[in-house]
Amino acid sequence: MHFSIPETESRSGDSGGSAYVAYNIHVNGVLHCRVRYSQLLGLHEQLRKEYGANVLPAFPPKKLFSLTPAEVEQRREQLEKYMQAVRQDPLLGSSETFNSFLRRAQQETQQVPTEEVSLEVLLSNGQKVLVSVLTSDQTEDVLEAVAAKLDLPDDLIGYFSLFLVREKEDGAFSFVRKLQEFELPYVSVTSLRSQEYKIVLRKSYWDSAYDDDVMENRVGLNLLYAQTVSDIERGWILVTKEQHRQLKSLQEKVSKKEFLRLAQTLRHYGYLRFDACVADFPEKDCPVVVSAGNSELSLQLRLPGQQLREGSFRVTRMRCWRVTSSVPLPSGGTSSPGRGRGEVRLELAFEYLMSKDRLQWVTITSPQAIMMSICLQSMVDELMVKKSGGSIRKMLRRRVGGTLRHSDSQQAVKSPPLLESPDASRESIVKLSSKLSAVSLRGIGSPSTDASASDVHGNFAFEGIGDEDL
Repeated sequence: MHFSIPETESRSGDSGGSAYVAYNIHVNGVLHCRVRYSQLLGLHEQLRKEYGANVLPAFPPKKLFSLTPAEVEQRREQLEKYMQAVRQDPLLGSSETFNSFLRRAQQETQQVPTEEVSLEVLLSNGQKVLVSVLTSDQTEDVLEAVAAKLDLPDDLIGYFSLFLVREKEDGAFSFVRKLQEFELPYVSVTSLRSQEYKIVLRKSYWDSAYDDDVMENRVGLNLLYAQTVSDIERGWILVTKEQHRQLKSLQEKVSKKEFLRLAQTLRHYGYLRFDACVADFPEKDCPVVVSAGNSELSLQLRLPGQQLREGSFRVTRMRCWRVTSSVPLPSGGTSSPGRGRGEVRLELAFEYLMSKDRLQWVTITSPQAIMMSICLQSMVDELMVKKSGGSIRKMLRRRVGGTLRHSDSQQAVKSPPLLESPDASRESIVKLSSKLSAVSLRGIGSPSTDASASDVHGNFAFEGIGDEDL
């Protein structure tokens, strides 16, 4: 996840006393919580007691006197780096101390009292699942409540995740992020104060081999089937007319497993599709549509005077990647920190092994750059788990001081309508792999000076692949 503290503000004391500085912590560019230096210091001290000082990154020291504006800005930058470093550390970032701190701060900032509420969660096909949760329930609590409502077995919960999406006018979903363990889903979606934002249940793995586990269960099969039909209707999964005819025939026979077996052979099955954006591949300012899945990023593009083409970038050949943000200054000069700024511009850049001994940076400019980075990391994590012989299967979490509230009535997953005729306007896509060695990309020898080492994600799944494997 991308933590940032882009701005600060002065606030009056609780009893009308002296003012204090509050730091706005953003996650993926959206305000998550507002905290004081003393609260972050308390978090640091607690982490130090639990894990030792050698594990923790440097924390900005206390000052005896009031801070000047320049010192406030310097502390803000130091705290931002601290929060990013803690979150990216596998041990610290997954600790209950860190995550519970952020959940409490989120609830306090949004001033949401703890009470029982109804929360609407959508399935991929638009079906609504209404669950009864507490406003203070974390992501895993809500996920388990949805699973209980659908009668999904506990050992399949880990195969699904909750995603925050923005629903467009045409009903399409624009993915914002996967909901994390440090946030409260009810607070996250309601604090955005827009009916456009929804929570969607979707499978959270990339390797279609895991489908076998899910398809063993009736509810799991129905969820996977409904998602696949929806992805085909949205044009996310690429099908020919003949394949579409075969799929519709299997759908009419209610042969769901056979339907999914055929779908698994289709291009972009199980991929997550992003909104149209811009990349510097194969040339500067090239309009592309990015999809993530099957251990790769796929870029669909249209070169001038040519048909639709596709370039694929395998995560095993990405040495590293980073997400950077910049805020265009208003015309006419500079602006003070946090004031008068325009919309944040996000970029995902990855260093890719184009051929033997030739690494090049590819840059994608998109508001969903952070979500793309999360997808890359989860694909790498899944590859590493598989390489070590592990499993993504997760049993129901044992609770201390409470048990999961199972609903009295289960909600079935409704069968989606029959597939409509394929969109004739959709063109076939030509693979662009033959052009990889010839493209001219904007070369970046090393991470730019505005990106610290902690901003760069090293890829442990990176493999040295020679020309013969291109």
